[in-house]
Amino acid sequence: MIVWLNGTHGAGKTTTSRLVQQLLPDSRVFDAEKVGETLMDISPGLPETDNFQHWPPWRPLVVETARRVLDYTGGTLVMPMTVLVEEYWREISAGLARYGIPVRHFVLHADQETLRGRIDGDLVMGPSAFRRAYLAPYAEAARTWLHAEAEVVDTTDLTPAQAAQRIAAAVDG
Repeated sequence: MIVWLNGTHGAGKTTTSRLVQQLLPDSRVFDAEKVGETLMDISPGLPETDNFQHWPPWRPLVVETARRVLDYTGGTLVMPMTVLVEEYWREISAGLARYGIPVRHFVLHADQETLRGRIDGDLVMGPSAFRRAYLAPYAEAARTWLHAEAEVVDTTDLTPAQAAQRIAAAVDG
């Protein structure tokens, strides 16, 4: 099984994924961003883009990597990864479905003001124009398709531990 934690930057995906992993027996965190980082390391580089998700190899490599890890380890993969392009989500979810891998898709949501505050107040990464640039695309995805495709967990007034408990209870329930 895959527990996919979607949502934009500042929603708490990375922190929450580690906490969900601790609550779900036989689970591991797999950050699909590492697949993108591998593609970014190719030299000479792939065609210029502002987001590695736009590279066609990224999506099937995420599917294949998740499948191979699950074949090897069993259990559950907790995957914190923002996917705001509906076509990309459909490609990934269809690829996982072809392998018979069940996916619980959660969106960690917070209002725009809360997200801006989290991004600007991030003590680890610091304020980030890159992360702020995804606030409007997230709002559009949430409005048009994303919230209809997932279980929404509003983190505006939740700690990451509370969000993780809600997700783990939903998966176990």
